[in-house]
Amino acid sequence: MSEKAVLQFRGKTYELPVIVGTEGEIAIDVQSLRAQSGLITLDEGYANTGSCRSSITFIDGEKGILRYRGYPIEELAEHSNFVETAYLVIFGELPTAQQLADFRALLSEHEYLHEDLRHHFEGFPPNAHPMGTLSAMINAANSFQPVLLQPEDDARFMDSAARLMSKVRTIAAASYKKSVGQPMNYPRPDLPYVSNFLHMMFSRPNKPYEPDPDAVRALDLILTLHADHEQNCSTSTVRMVGSSQANMWASASAGVCALWGPLHGGANTAVVQMLEQIHQSGESVEQIIVKVKAKNSKMKLMGFGHRVYKNFDPRAKIIKKACDVVLEKLKRTDPLLDIAKKLEEAALNDSYFVERKLYPNVDFYSGIILRAIGIPVNMFTVIFAIGRMPGWIANWREVHLDPNSRIYRPRQIYTGPTLRSYVPMEQRGR
Repeated sequence: MSEKAVLQFRGKTYELPVIVGTEGEIAIDVQSLRAQSGLITLDEGYANTGSCRSSITFIDGEKGILRYRGYPIEELAEHSNFVETAYLVIFGELPTAQQLADFRALLSEHEYLHEDLRHHFEGFPPNAHPMGTLSAMINAANSFQPVLLQPEDDARFMDSAARLMSKVRTIAAASYKKSVGQPMNYPRPDLPYVSNFLHMMFSRPNKPYEPDPDAVRALDLILTLHADHEQNCSTSTVRMVGSSQANMWASASAGVCALWGPLHGGANTAVVQMLEQIHQSGESVEQIIVKVKAKNSKMKLMGFGHRVYKNFDPRAKIIKKACDVVLEKLKRTDPLLDIAKKLEEAALNDSYFVERKLYPNVDFYSGIILRAIGIPVNMFTVIFAIGRMPGWIANWREVHLDPNSRIYRPRQIYTGPTLRSYVPMEQRGR
């Protein structure tokens, strides 16, 4: 007999089913609560609400665990790469050699934009943020493959997923070129996924860019670490939009908009902005730490702590090692990077931060690496979007294939005025 949770309210007792996930997570199923009792649950910000059942990503924030389809992020970071990890996240299993080769071939086949799409970029002002351009152009691109908008069979879905994953980097690079007034670059089919993106970002007609192997490896790692992260703000947005049976491209475009927010994908941008402010102020790291720890202080260290992880973010442990290696190999001298290292050392050795579990998170290190590679700050969140695309695609697919899927429709607790009558204009106060 399955377990039940018992709720008592106003003399009545209600039994609610208990659901247990494959990793032992326990949830109370409240789907029938309103029908039984007239009650709803209130959980502002959904901090303690399970919005779906998913087989894609598992997180244990207390233990610092992150797994894609059961595989620890540590093993994927060491042995895999972004394209292989994307295949795993989207399709559920690690690919065979042939499956991976076929997927890479699809990515190369679909990396070009329709020439009419290239003219769309001319409608954006030079100072348009690349994230706004990215979202708009993903939506525009879906108009050029209408038969793939709602892919029913696996072959058509793979084609559509590869198109979206491939074109997003082409659109992203073109958005950057537009913002700096440079001509857009065509992709090179001879280059792998990440190298091709860097080529499209930095090559110029008079100066071809040959991607540095260390920069490529570092960026590939960043994309791998961001491939999915359970039901975060942007992924939940993709699922919600997809629940209306909106197509995959429109749903991903909505995910880009959600990711754009400074509290979500903009966090690594905020880290670099913080470092710039510290550098301009001339204050020492010791002075900054004192200010942060001061009672009632409004100053925060950006890139420290995490909403889910109450332990060290496992992605941060991985990327910290990569950060040290990249900075050493690229021989970059940057005062902001020096400040970042001192902040990291101070926080990791200060009981104030350790006791509160305010460890440097993945955003702290990714911002430093992206800066060292030469990625401009306004492109940081765009990189995040490219990395998160496999997770968005997988989550959209999960909603699309669920025979019990219904349109997402949260409830609310109304706190406005009660019933009142219309007041004619002449009877209203000044």
